Amino acid sequence: MKVLFIGSRLYDDVAYHVDKLGIESIITESNEEAPNLDLPTRYYIVPRGMDKPMEIAIGEEVNAIVPLLGIDPPLMDVALMKEEIEEKHNIPVISSNFNAVEIASDKVKTKEFFKSINLNVPPANVLSKDDFETEEEFIEKLGFDFPIVLKQSEGQGGKDICITNEFKDVLDYFDSFNQALIEKFIEGSEVSTEVIGWNGEYLPLVPVYKGETSLEGIHPIKRLRYGPCDFEAMDNEEFRKIAKHIATNLKSEGTIDMDLIYSKNENKVYAIEINTRPSGTRYLSFACTDLNPLNLLVDIAVGNFNLTDLENEIKDYCALEVPIGDYEGPEPQEPIKEYINGNFIVHGPKGYQRITIRGKTYDETFKIAKDLTGNDYSSGF
Repeated sequence: MKVLFIGSRLYDDVAYHVDKLGIESIITESNEEAPNLDLPTRYYIVPRGMDKPMEIAIGEEVNAIVPLLGIDPPLMDVALMKEEIEEKHNIPVISSNFNAVEIASDKVKTKEFFKSINLNVPPANVLSKDDFETEEEFIEKLGFDFPIVLKQSEGQGGKDICITNEFKDVLDYFDSFNQALIEKFIEGSEVSTEVIGWNGEYLPLVPVYKGETSLEGIHPIKRLRYGPCDFEAMDNEEFRKIAKHIATNLKSEGTIDMDLIYSKNENKVYAIEINTRPSGTRYLSFACTDLNPLNLLVDIAVGNFNLTDLENEIKDYCALEVPIGDYEGPEPQEPIKEYINGNFIVHGPKGYQRITIRGKTYDETFKIAKDLTGNDYSSGF
C-alpha cells in the first residue's frame, strides 16, 4: 500500500500509525525547511499548487492521497485536483469535494446552506460602505441592533473579524473594507464538533467546548478548552446529530469540523461556520474518544472505515487543553503524538505550545493537569 500525503507540517500526527500499518509513505511539500520531512519513506519538494502532487501521485501509482493541510487557501485547488484524479485515474483523495469546499469557504454561502437545512443562524445582513451614513440609517438597513459581528466572506482564524457595541468601530471597519457580512452577536458557548466521512457515511466525534463568546473577541486558541461539553440542558448527542446533519447534507468527505454557539438563555444552538480541513480541536477529539481524526483519514485511504465498528470503539474520556507557550514539564511517553499508556500530548510550535490532558473523569483530569503544570484549573469550570 502506497499513500501520498500533501503537506508535511501535520505528518507527525499520523507517522506512527502509518508505520504501524506498513504503508509506503510519500510527502509532497513546497517548503524545503518544513518539519517532519525525515518521517516518510520519501518526499518531494514541489512548487505550490496541486499540479506536481497530482503528477507524482500518478507516476508513483499511489493507492490514495491524504491532504494534510491546516489552512484554507489551498483547499479549492485540492478539491479540483480531487475531481480530476478520481475521475481519470481512480485514485481516491481523502478530502472534501468542490461543492463542499465552495460552501464552507464563503461565509455567506455557509449561512444560506445552514438555513436551507433548517438550522438556526444568527440574524445577518450584507452591507456596503455606501449603504449608510448615520448610525440610525445603519441600524435601519441592518435590521437589528448592537452588539454585532462584522466579518468578510472569506478568512480563517478570526482574521478580519470585528465584534463591537459601538458605531465608531463600524466606521473604522469600513475604512478597510467596502463590504461586510454583519451578524447579530450571540451570547453563548462556542462548541466545535469534528465529523469523519466517506462514501456517504459519517462519524461525528465529540462536542468540544471552546469558551464563551465575548465582545473582546478572544480567539479560542488562547483559551482553556475541554471535552466533552457538559451543558445541563443540552445533551451531547444533540450536538453530534447536528454535526452529522450538516456533514450529510454537505456531502463532505475526509475530516471537517463545524462551529456552533449554544445559547443557554434560549436553550438554542446556532450554526456558525464549517471548516473542510483538519480541526484545531483534533487533539481534544482524540483525547476524549481515543480515535485520532487524522489516523482515521489514513484508515479510509487503506479501505478500513467501518462506521459500526468505530461507534463501538469510541471511548469516553474527559479532556482539558491548556495554552502553555513552552512546555517544561515531565517528558511525554513516546511516541509523543499517541496516547499509549499515557495521559497527555504536547503539541504546537515552540512559544505557542498547548498540552492536551485526559482522565477518566474531570476530577482526574484536573489532578493530572495540576501535577503537570502546577496550576489548578478546576476552579475555572
